[in-house]
Amino acid sequence: MNEDIKSFTISIYTENNIGLLNRISAIFQRRHINIESLTTSQSEIDGVNRFVIVVNMTETNANKIVKQIEKQVETIRAYYHTDEETIYQESCMFKIKSTLLFEEPQIQNIIKECNARIVTVNKEFFVLEKSGRRNEIESLRRDLNVFGIMQFVRSGRIAVTKDEMKVTEMLLAFNNQ
Repeated sequence: MNEDIKSFTISIYTENNIGLLNRISAIFQRRHINIESLTTSQSEIDGVNRFVIVVNMTETNANKIVKQIEKQVETIRAYYHTDEETIYQESCMFKIKSTLLFEEPQIQNIIKECNARIVTVNKEFFVLEKSGRRNEIESLRRDLNVFGIMQFVRSGRIAVTKDEMKVTEMLLAFNNQ
């Protein structure tokens, strides 16, 4: 039986130690799995970090990878979820010539229609910020590309699960050891 390749969000709760990112990425590299997106930040518990990694693979492989990641000494717990099981966003910023903001009325319409936000404006450039799904960000990038983009950057995915995970109690117990 062939399994479908799907997008999975892998959440990893860890201690904050040097070198852990290299060891985690090596697990994916050894299996020839490309990481589509990676974000790391403080979790809801002080002293516990959270990695959010997006990969395309089978559920069997997602399960194997999570088990392998949990073998890392600094890993407290790891989970995988489908897109349907999570609420997720990405964020991006565009740097564009300021003259376009005033000379191209279509740009102002694009900004309003996609719910982007102007972060700063000066004589040379303005900066737009947009949060949303990757397809929304890509659509905005295509629309703005016609006018010329000076710089573009997109974050990795940030995500929370729709179902309660009860990970907070476990993390609190870990942190109080």
